[in-house]
Amino acid sequence: MDRALPQPTPETQHFWDGCKAGELRLQRCTACKESYFPPRPFCPGCGCRSVEIYTASGKAILYSYVINHRPRPDMGTEPHSIAVVELAEGPRMMTNIVGCPQTPEALQLDMPLLVTFESFGAITLPFFTPAGA
Repeated sequence: MDRALPQPTPETQHFWDGCKAGELRLQRCTACKESYFPPRPFCPGCGCRSVEIYTASGKAILYSYVINHRPRPDMGTEPHSIAVVELAEGPRMMTNIVGCPQTPEALQLDMPLLVTFESFGAITLPFFTPAGA
């Protein structure tokens, strides 16, 4: 079975184009300077519609996670993490941690992470891997 993938919309297309190019693209309000995720045409903080798209550093820390020991059929048979990472630029995003054992011993809160990308045909997804890996 194929993995369920997101469907880009006009508001999110820049994000998915960035992932395909190996860039994690965020938006920032030009009025209050706050970065945010997920993509939207206005600042969630102040409501301003003057926003800009920029390439984030790709650095993050592990904020929270669970280990899914009973994955959906389209996610394989091995346990995998479902994580929330806090990007260096401030926003948090849900993702998976890859490139390390999927155990509490390996998945330490606040551990430094780096973005990595994996292509699934038309969509490329951002994942995170331990910064020392």
